[in-house]
Amino acid sequence: MPNLDKVVKSLVTEQRSLQGKLSQVEAAIAALRGMGQNGRSAGARPKRVLSVAARRRIAAAQRARWAKYKQQKKSAA
Repeated sequence: MPNLDKVVKSLVTEQRSLQGKLSQVEAAIAALRGMGQNGRSAGARPKRVLSVAARRRIAAAQRARWAKYKQQKKSAA
């Protein structure tokens, strides 16, 4: 039964190889799940901050859009 012993040894070697690969995949999954916990990855960009003047321009533009919308709605009715 020397052939059977070789087959068993080969299968055991393959099993160990697959277990090593499985542990690497599990480690990668754990790392990705851990990264999702705090909401940021290592290479994530910092939060952008708008200047006061930029926020005022955006707010003024939005007020103008609302005024235009309300004016159109009022004239259509």
